[in-house]
Amino acid sequence: MRWLLLSLRIVLGAVFVYAAYTKLSQSWLLFAMAINAYKVLPTWAVEVVARTLPWFELLLGILLVAGVWLRYTTAIAAALLSVFFVMMLRSYGLGMEIDCGCFGLGEPISPKTLTRDGLLLAGAFALTWFSWRPLRRLARATA
Repeated sequence: MRWLLLSLRIVLGAVFVYAAYTKLSQSWLLFAMAINAYKVLPTWAVEVVARTLPWFELLLGILLVAGVWLRYTTAIAAALLSVFFVMMLRSYGLGMEIDCGCFGLGEPISPKTLTRDGLLLAGAFALTWFSWRPLRRLARATA
């Protein structure tokens, strides 16, 4: 089980690093266009998110791969992926034919992207649960 969790953590961290890399290797304006297509943020917020999110994803990915502050990094990863997944589901449900923006441009939201992101979200929730689990055991033992 330990090797499975380690592998899952490294894969999830690598996905965040790769997602950041693809966005940082292009102009932030291209990512801003992908964010704006979701039609949920005002223009000023689209710019802020487009400029900062890739750097945050890079940091989060590095921390996950390194195994630093696992309880917090896994919870943050799960929360971030939850937001992404809900926005993708909403857009797909509304019939919006837009790029997901996950790994730069050119990948429309489809059952394939929803499945992939759903699996990543499930993995992030599993990692979060297992990273907090020892704390629960300790609390029960001391109660």
